[in-house]
Amino acid sequence: MLYSKSTEYAIQAMIYLAEHEDDGLSMVSTIAEAYEIPKHFLAKLVQTLTRSHLVKSYRGRNGGIKLGRPASEITMLQVVNAIEGLPPEQEMCVIGLDVCSEDVVCPLHNQWQHIKDLVKHTLHSQTLAALAEGMRNKRLELADLLKTGDLAG
Repeated sequence: MLYSKSTEYAIQAMIYLAEHEDDGLSMVSTIAEAYEIPKHFLAKLVQTLTRSHLVKSYRGRNGGIKLGRPASEITMLQVVNAIEGLPPEQEMCVIGLDVCSEDVVCPLHNQWQHIKDLVKHTLHSQTLAALAEGMRNKRLELADLLKTGDLAG
């Protein structure tokens, strides 16, 4: 994956919340179990997502968490930036050179810039709603393969 384990776990938790958007509040422990994420680690990530207003957290006996706004309004880029932070003004050279800019380019600068732009565009265009729908479809396809015995295992 391009990003840290923290970001991977945050994305998984956000997809879970998007899939269960109409179910009310979700428990961090339930999400952690569903994706095999350490519960205390996920709880810290949820705090970060809450500070970024991507998640709302409710304390108490009937507490839990839910998305801070509709899944169709949250992009993957927002989730990544919440956990990883905004990209630095001066990005590091992909091959580790001290000087790499539009004026003094490294041998991979132009290709790497294209890749970064593509990744950024993809993350910006993917909403949690679309990813949740994709996950539902994937589960249905897997269930069908298991029923028919077409899944090699």
